[in-house]
Amino acid sequence: MRIALALLVLLGSLSVSASELGSLSVSASEVDDLRARAGKGDAEAQLGLGLMYDAGIGTPPDAKEAMRWYLAAAEQGNAIAQQSLASMHYRGKGIPQDYKEALKWYRASAEQDDVLAQFNLGQSYSFGKGTPQDYKEALKWYRASAEQGYAAAQFSLGLMYATGRGTTQDYKEAFRWFRASAEQGFAMAQFSLGIMYYNGEGTPQAYKEAHMWFNLAAANGNEEAKSNRDKVAVMMTPADISEAQQMASDWMKVHP
Repeated sequence: MRIALALLVLLGSLSVSASELGSLSVSASEVDDLRARAGKGDAEAQLGLGLMYDAGIGTPPDAKEAMRWYLAAAEQGNAIAQQSLASMHYRGKGIPQDYKEALKWYRASAEQDDVLAQFNLGQSYSFGKGTPQDYKEALKWYRASAEQGYAAAQFSLGLMYATGRGTTQDYKEAFRWFRASAEQGFAMAQFSLGIMYYNGEGTPQAYKEAHMWFNLAAANGNEEAKSNRDKVAVMMTPADISEAQQMASDWMKVHP
């Protein structure tokens, strides 16, 4: 695989499975070329080296070298490098864990509209990592990421509205964002949507829809959704259960 294509995969421009990512390879000449350009200050090449060392592609994994090259690119303003550097600080990968430094780089990247950094900055404020807990700031950054279509941020934004954290409690808004995330296959959002249909929060009570979303969440590995699906089934007729099962099946055909 050409180095440019490999980097596109790593940057998320192409969709591959974890096994496919692990099987990526680059030639020694491509690595040498990348290293030469990185040494001359090419930020994208520096990012590329950081990604390669981080994922162990074309070279053994080396967290310190990944940090070195991420930092070089991040200091030149590369948003993806800033997000990657922040994540290494947050996780303590290759260096001591440092939430404040993670917050700094998440912010730098988020302010350049990096969707993952915006979500992670929201998480930092929501859980008080590297900063005092601030639900209003969390809401702001979750929204920025959610509006770009990031499913985890959509779920988190829905949760903020459902619980009234950082904003007035608003079940209709919670339902809207849970739905946006659930439609992307995010299991916790599917489960939460089932709860809202079951309780009639933000939407009219609808057992068939609750059963459908619990079923989908269960198929995505959410164990609690299985028991909730069975509880709501007790309140349904066999015909309604059959219809709900068909609704879930139809959804899965459209969202393979």
